Amino acid sequence: MQGAGRIAAGAFQALRDALPVVFWYKRPFEAFLRAALREHPELLAGLDFAAPKREVTDALVDRLVAGGDRYRATTVALIEDLAARERFSDMEDLDDAPVRIDEARRAVAEVRRWRALLADQERARSAASAGRALAEGLADLRERFLALQAGTDAAARGGAFETFLHDLFALFDLDPRLSYRLEREELDGALTFDTDDYVVEAKWRRKPTDRATLDVFAAKVRRKGKNALGIFVSVNGFTAAAIEEYRHSTPFLTVDGADLMAVLDQRLRLDDLLRRKKRHANETGSCWLPAAAVLVG
Repeated sequence: MQGAGRIAAGAFQALRDALPVVFWYKRPFEAFLRAALREHPELLAGLDFAAPKREVTDALVDRLVAGGDRYRATTVALIEDLAARERFSDMEDLDDAPVRIDEARRAVAEVRRWRALLADQERARSAASAGRALAEGLADLRERFLALQAGTDAAARGGAFETFLHDLFALFDLDPRLSYRLEREELDGALTFDTDDYVVEAKWRRKPTDRATLDVFAAKVRRKGKNALGIFVSVNGFTAAAIEEYRHSTPFLTVDGADLMAVLDQRLRLDDLLRRKKRHANETGSCWLPAAAVLVG
């Protein structure tokens, strides 16, 4: 295949070769094209269906080629229609039916080969588009995060940080919810990751988060049920005592500012980081696995 938005010449050639041989009689040939191209009558205008099928096909394909991206979807639809053909009923009563049907089958096989290549191309285009959107989203979030670091209004920063995390989680399709209040407590948010639901706590304080704060969060998580999980985000990290307390048994994962910057700098995907943190917690019982350790393997 050629560039990201272009159908290769070989695919058009497969159409040129298939259309005249898939239909033996002109009437079904014309009926197929009129139905397939009903949304683009300009492609049919002036075609002389009394002429040989190959001449009509060449004129039509020339128009598809000249139309470029405008007719990309139409060309793909034609390829899909032809690739789906299994029977060639208007040839079955011909004296040389086996020869004609074999020719049609070989033409359709070539169209199917190009259909598979087009599907690969479309997946690559979608992946590239998604990659660009992710990179642009992360670049915007990085600027927001740095602006929060430079800010001096701690109260305003707290709310803005929750919104920042919501947008970061949403960028990775983690189904985030902003802060909500239960009967006896308030939580900064929640998200869903790999079919698990997590409650989220976020702190941006000058000092590392201490053990007492993690104890309160652990109690919140455990009250949600046996299988509840949590994520505690502390931009300025955690005290050694806090990490030690949850080194062998933890109901939550920890994320700090260095973790966030590794994601925002696009050195590590957030979903990959959380997946590694969860596996580490399951294997060791520890809440703590920094992004730096993940990056070095």
